[in-house]
Amino acid sequence: MTPEELRVARWFRSKGRPIAAVDAHDRAPLEDGSALVVLEVRYADGGDSDRYLVPSRDGAEPRDGDGTWRAIVRAMATGAELHGAHGVFRASATPALGELLPSPATAVEALDERRLGVEQSNTSVVLGDRLILKLYRLLEPGDNPDLEIGAFLTAAGFADTPAVAGALTYEDPDHGTATAAMLQAFVPSSGDAWAAMLRALATDPAQATRLAADLGDVTARMHAALASAPDAPGFPARPATTAETAAWRAAGERELAAAVGSVRSEDHDRLVALAPRVTARFADAFGRATGDEVVTRIHGDYHLGQVLARADGGLSVIDFEGEPARPLAERREPSSPLRDVAGMLRSLDYAARTADRGPHAPGFDADTWLAEARAAFLRPVGAVGGLVDAFELAKACYEVRYEANNRPDWLWLPMTAIERLVSGGGTTPRPR
Repeated sequence: MTPEELRVARWFRSKGRPIAAVDAHDRAPLEDGSALVVLEVRYADGGDSDRYLVPSRDGAEPRDGDGTWRAIVRAMATGAELHGAHGVFRASATPALGELLPSPATAVEALDERRLGVEQSNTSVVLGDRLILKLYRLLEPGDNPDLEIGAFLTAAGFADTPAVAGALTYEDPDHGTATAAMLQAFVPSSGDAWAAMLRALATDPAQATRLAADLGDVTARMHAALASAPDAPGFPARPATTAETAAWRAAGERELAAAVGSVRSEDHDRLVALAPRVTARFADAFGRATGDEVVTRIHGDYHLGQVLARADGGLSVIDFEGEPARPLAERREPSSPLRDVAGMLRSLDYAARTADRGPHAPGFDADTWLAEARAAFLRPVGAVGGLVDAFELAKACYEVRYEANNRPDWLWLPMTAIERLVSGGGTTPRPR
């Protein structure tokens, strides 16, 4: 793969870095004649190189129906080890694979392959509407939280995330072990909760409020499951330390500083005027540890797009990787479950404003609906008060920077959310 081909690949993350060279670091053959290729990408800026997983068949990426994706699943089913010149891919299965696909080593041959085009940083392939294979293109040393948390929730009996059925890791003596792929149950759905919420707001806001309540219920049960085995390595459930609450405060202040630096003119002056009140809210919420703040593993990037609206009417939480821009070790750190709660509250705000500017039911009032939806979501979660507001403020500061750089016409939304949150209000007012 040439630097030019790599640069335009949807899953290539470092598009802003100049590529110096792309080399084939390793190649492990699959039994069907294709191979798992590891590319090493070196950059002209002199920074660390990256390694990417690129399945190859006859020198090109496999197409649906070629059988490469089935060969990876078959390797998982048989616990195969695929050796390259520098490292080894180790495949494994969980008991869920036999439940989803009896005699998987042979039954996988009957499954068709359908690659999804919706993900940016990874590649997902549906096999026979029974299984979904996710390839992690960037090979980051360490445990990928998507696989780690998914496997934990599967073992804990949390049914509202796709069951983990298998995994593929790449072990390189020079770079450590990285997660290369995960196999899960395929969940029939009508799309994600973002699309479901907008459909409901366009026809029946009361249904949208019920969806918010269902989201609160699945969120509460997800967090309970994540806290259910505090003795399990990597899955604590304990009071937050003063160092952790201080780190939350510092992170919020960094988001605020980045937000102030990202806006200009009147928006800059407006945010500068709000900044002391934002800082005071961070100090008040994060600066005084009471011993009641709990830390567990969390989703880490929780919003409506990370929840599937299942065909049976239920909800399934997906994508536990956390925010892709953060280092993997940081994404694995335990934190407050209220970070997830705050992320979903911000997503509900965005849904309300998107509906307000697009198709919505007659008589729909975004402010009124949002107040009802927030209350419905928070009721089963049981989260109220300053800490969730502070996490939501930090998220809104992040959104200011995002909108300023990508969608300036939407900058009003997180700006007015910040005003609401520092004032203790319950909904975001419309832009003036």
